[in-house]
Amino acid sequence: MLSVAVRTLRARWAAFVGSVVALAVGVGLLVVMGQALAAAAQAPVRAPERFAAAPVVVKGQDTVRVATPTGVRTGRLAHPRSVPAPVVAALRALGPVTEDRSFPVRVTGGPGTLVGHPWSTARFAPYELSAGRAPRADGEVVISGDWAGVGDRLGDGAVVVGRVRALGFENAVFYTDARAARLAPESPQLVVRADPAAVRAVVAGSGARVLTGDDRRLADAAPERDGEALTALNALFGTAGGVTAFVSVFVVASAFAFAVERRRREFGLLRTAGATPGQVRRTVLAEASLVGVAASAAGCALGGYAAPLLGDVVVDGGLAPDWYAIGGRVWPYPVAFLTGVVVALSGAAVASWRAGRTAPAQALREASVDGRTLPWGRRVCGAALLVTALATLAYALATDPGDLLHRKTYVSRPMLLITAVALLAPVLVRPLVPRLPGTTGLLVRANAVAGVRRTAAVAAPVLVTVALAGSLLGTTATLDEARAAEAGERTRADFVVTPADGTSLDGTALDRLRRVPDAVVSASSGTAVHTLEDGVALVRSEARAVEPALLAGTVRLPVTAGRVADLDDGSIVVNEEWAEHRVGRRVRVWLGDGTARTLRIVAVLATGTGDNGVYVSAANAGGAGVDRVDVRVRAGGDAARVAAGLRAVDGVRVASRAQWVAAARPESDRTARLGVLLVLGIALLYTGLSVANTLVMACAERAREVAALRLAGATGGQVLWFAAAEALAVVVVGALLGLLVTLVGLAGTGGALGLLSAPVTVVVPWAALGWAAGACAVLAVVSVVVPTAFALRRPARTPT
Repeated sequence: MLSVAVRTLRARWAAFVGSVVALAVGVGLLVVMGQALAAAAQAPVRAPERFAAAPVVVKGQDTVRVATPTGVRTGRLAHPRSVPAPVVAALRALGPVTEDRSFPVRVTGGPGTLVGHPWSTARFAPYELSAGRAPRADGEVVISGDWAGVGDRLGDGAVVVGRVRALGFENAVFYTDARAARLAPESPQLVVRADPAAVRAVVAGSGARVLTGDDRRLADAAPERDGEALTALNALFGTAGGVTAFVSVFVVASAFAFAVERRRREFGLLRTAGATPGQVRRTVLAEASLVGVAASAAGCALGGYAAPLLGDVVVDGGLAPDWYAIGGRVWPYPVAFLTGVVVALSGAAVASWRAGRTAPAQALREASVDGRTLPWGRRVCGAALLVTALATLAYALATDPGDLLHRKTYVSRPMLLITAVALLAPVLVRPLVPRLPGTTGLLVRANAVAGVRRTAAVAAPVLVTVALAGSLLGTTATLDEARAAEAGERTRADFVVTPADGTSLDGTALDRLRRVPDAVVSASSGTAVHTLEDGVALVRSEARAVEPALLAGTVRLPVTAGRVADLDDGSIVVNEEWAEHRVGRRVRVWLGDGTARTLRIVAVLATGTGDNGVYVSAANAGGAGVDRVDVRVRAGGDAARVAAGLRAVDGVRVASRAQWVAAARPESDRTARLGVLLVLGIALLYTGLSVANTLVMACAERAREVAALRLAGATGGQVLWFAAAEALAVVVVGALLGLLVTLVGLAGTGGALGLLSAPVTVVVPWAALGWAAGACAVLAVVSVVVPTAFALRRPARTPT
């Protein structure tokens, strides 16, 4: 059987080119994704940046530690504590102490992110002056880099008196120590020039940490950024790898099934010559093995070349740290190679079983009309998958609708429904093939319905592309609309005031805002609380610390139980995601600064899209500063006068309700957008390969049809138009099936939002669906017109 398979591949190489290319691309992508996941497995230990030259760094308490029966659980505080004053005084007795402060700086025309520091901390990086001098007065600053020159005046009135060479990890603006202390009163960490052992003895028991050596990196901004970036990359490449495996099996199985269907007479001849069904099956599997080995080897070579290129792309795009590099691992190659061979054999398994059932009488078959379009096995599998997809969707809606809003879920869930619809596609072809006008339209529909297997084989990859585009982009857009609507419904204020520098409002600014005539001012602070669920899991929840008496006048909350008006210093408002969310029950929480409190639940909010957080009183803010002020205009007051009075306060930014809602509209992060584009790119690539392969195979076997049309009087242009129209009709079938899958998925998302009491605005991405279907149509037309044009170059002869 192996020798027969080899001769078959030689004689029918065109029928297997598409499968080889598709499988090679899939194996190459698996190699790339494996290399990417291996590179993202563990972040290297970064060297200290801002404190590379600092002897000892003392960092205030920034984590909460809670003992549980299964060990100590830790969480990051929303508001790290400063080093206690008695500890600072004791450290000064050991040696010089330099307090560090960091705060955002906004300068029109400057780099996107600027951070301010005291000048005394510059030497710890170390920064060295490259031009000018150090700042001596409050209105003087030193900048890193060359985005401004010595003598330039910045937006806040400060004059640049010096520059230091940029070190790459931040864009810094250095103020005098006195000015920095007024801009950022809290000092969460400090540098001590003393013996580390003596420093540890002083700090012991205060909750602060002593950092030396490589541990000094923990005092840099966002020391966990590498781990977070790698987590995002793992999710991105893991999803792309899963989609690659799914579509590879899908395309290869479709290609082998169509090839076997086109070779019924050949298998009939083998049966007539005495071949047993088992020998025919082994022949098909041997062909698949040869294809799998050749394609997998080529794919490994392709993946090894492409992997470093992907690493450069994600680093240049800012999605990965500078040190991230893909390549050099060995294990992705054997894994991808074996996966490719298994995919080829899996894709051919069902086809081989069907080939073995070919009767010897098939050798005499002349009609090109498909016989039984859907075997009972395919009917059963398709129906079972369809029922499973719908049942699991209903189960998720009934038990955990929030799970349907997670990215991993709405990326993977459509695949089950896509497979079910693809298996049942031959049954759906007849009612979905469009009825075109004229004789050509009649021939197109008759030919598409007669060759239902060919039609289904071409429509299947179009279904994958359109369904994935609609499901991913539609779900993302639907969730964004729901979050935007939710934010608009929550905000009742006429104006929202925030700090211009992105930090917090001081007491003076708040007093001036409260003195604006006809303005009802409600200040709030962003914070977080931790709670212990099931006695073992320390869970963090974002929260707002508010003024309870004024909250109801400026915020509209989706309350499902209790009363928000009952909120006081001894209570809390939670949402339905909390393990304990019964009104009147008491819960143990740890505030943003780590303080432990036991609070009574007075109200419960609907889960919504997940942005309905926790509310506590200002007394439980955990050290957070006021970062938002909601303002209502009193009845009969002049909104324009109130707005003018608010804008007259220094250091604030005033937005109307409409402006605030528009600015708060959520946007997908870059990693999520890249993930969607990567998944859609993989689907479109495979669609092109599969459509081209199937149509080229079909055109090679339809030379007799072309000859018959020409002998019937059709011109070359009419034959090309007929071929293109049939290809477009098949693409329409696939697009309609993809739209059906999209609508079912979006209906599930809308149902989940409704059950979570979130606004429901289902968004069907018509433009994206149109582009996906249009791309498939172009690929299909080119794939059928080019070989048909070559067939027309041969003289027409009477079919025999």
